[in-house]
Amino acid sequence: MSREILLLVDALAREKNVTRDVVFDALEGALASAMKKRFKEDADIRVSVNRTTGDHEGFRRWLVVPDELGLQEPDQQEMLSDAQEIVSDIEVGEYIEEALEPIEFGRIGAQAAKQAILQRIRDAEREQILNDFLDRGETIVSGSIKRMDKGDVIVETGKIEARLPRSEMIPKENLRVGDRVRAWVLKIDRTARGQQVILSRSAPEFIQQLFENEVPEIEQGLLEIKGAARDPGVRAKIAVVAYDKRIDPIGTCVGMRGSRVTAVRNELGGEQVDIVLWSDDPAEFVIGALAPANVESIVVDEDRHAMDVVVDEENLPKAIGSKGQNVRLASELTGWQINIMTPEESQNRQESERASLRATFMSRLDVDEEVADILIDEGFTGLEEIAYVPMQELLEIESFDEDTINELRTRARNALLTEAIAQEERVETAQDLFTLEGMTPELIAKLAAANVNTRDDLAELATDELAELTGLEESAASEIIMAARAHWFEN
Repeated sequence: MSREILLLVDALAREKNVTRDVVFDALEGALASAMKKRFKEDADIRVSVNRTTGDHEGFRRWLVVPDELGLQEPDQQEMLSDAQEIVSDIEVGEYIEEALEPIEFGRIGAQAAKQAILQRIRDAEREQILNDFLDRGETIVSGSIKRMDKGDVIVETGKIEARLPRSEMIPKENLRVGDRVRAWVLKIDRTARGQQVILSRSAPEFIQQLFENEVPEIEQGLLEIKGAARDPGVRAKIAVVAYDKRIDPIGTCVGMRGSRVTAVRNELGGEQVDIVLWSDDPAEFVIGALAPANVESIVVDEDRHAMDVVVDEENLPKAIGSKGQNVRLASELTGWQINIMTPEESQNRQESERASLRATFMSRLDVDEEVADILIDEGFTGLEEIAYVPMQELLEIESFDEDTINELRTRARNALLTEAIAQEERVETAQDLFTLEGMTPELIAKLAAANVNTRDDLAELATDELAELTGLEESAASEIIMAARAHWFEN
């Protein structure tokens, strides 16, 4: 019988194109399952098959665990102190083993054993095919549509079946069984029972990879695509940069008579592609990303990671795009929040901000309108700058002498100290809010300033109210409000 086992192992290994060890592992698993049926309890069985003779031996084993943990699984574990009475030098994590009577291979439920072995081999085959696929390093695959599955497309590409989910298809494209299709490898899901390779035709990476395939200069390192943003099937923007001054990055990606960009568009169902120049200057990058609109001026707010972009009435529709598409894609591509406004809106905002800052300086520093305007014209945007900028910078203001500057610095520091004390007092009155996840002293101070001092006060706010009070995004504000309301439902 041992010789028959060896012949069976060799035959299966050749037939299924897997190693002998894979077949031996499957055989050991089948024998262990057969031996386990001798026990009513959930025993842990190990079987070892000699790779040379085909002889097998079985063991029941118990995992050695620390005494302080106790036995979580009594049928499969042994405490260290008890195990050391059997094997004096045994350690936690090792096994106590007891030899079992061998069983005749022919007496195993032969069909069950065969099925178990074949299943293990199929799993090993599948794993090997997947590993071969991964070794090729393919980021774009091409194959034919084998079938449809609940709206998803199953693509046969070589020996691999891949899944293209409905959510990753280009909207409105009509794919049918038998069609050839290309897609980007989105992820590998080793836990999936079905297709483990998940594809995407709507991901920004897909268009990047298509351009890399069409433009040899990218592979040569002369050109790089720095990013992409897509409204799949409608419009996309890609950012490119050249590392060779002799190369026109946009023209290179477009190709002779538009051949390269046309090839990409055809693959994407006619998706319009804007190619823009990447720049390490964020403002310059945003201006390029908003093409074809011409920008009049731009104001960068580093704190909010946002830009106010001014365009004239003629360019306003171009900058915003149909249903906000152009500005949305530009924002995704650059990573900056972009606020489009007309010159009139920009002027009104500047005047409003100036009036607010003027009022702050006049009330907090106890100065007249003329002094406040001088500070604003010199570029000061808050009390902190007046209080703590180097003295030399303030001395450069022609309108002020040294005594005036010292007085302004003193008043600014006193105003900041008074505000800090008031904030501490407000926070003290709102201790109930500290227990909520995501709350910070700064956030609590803003709430306390609006007389929101308890969970119930916070819970009664609407999402837009909290967002306006604190400057939070509406999603974050909603989460905080739901957390504040949680105790209402605990009972």
